Amino acid sequence: MAYLRSFFVIFICLMLGKGIQALTGLAIPGSIIGMLILFTALSMGLLPAHWAMKGCHVLIKNMALLFVPVGVGLMNYLDLLTDNTLTILLSTLGSSLVVFMVIGIATHYKEKQ
Repeated sequence: MAYLRSFFVIFICLMLGKGIQALTGLAIPGSIIGMLILFTALSMGLLPAHWAMKGCHVLIKNMALLFVPVGVGLMNYLDLLTDNTLTILLSTLGSSLVVFMVIGIATHYKEKQ
């Protein structure tokens, strides 16, 4: 019964997120909005954590399997990926560099205190 409740809670948050995205036309995917709704509900104590924990553990345990369809779907766009390889590579390296710099600066200031 705990698994059913857990998946129901996750599913309701997903559907709320998709509904908000459809109504507002935001560029953010509905699944991300749904995760933010779930996070907010858990953080504010509106939803007990044990209600979602069992389903979350199942999804996390099988996460690698859930990425297979996405990876296979990328094969449909292989020509698009090869045409934009340099742009993808530069943006990935640039954003990684920015993240490393921000973490380094934040750690530096944290260690000073």
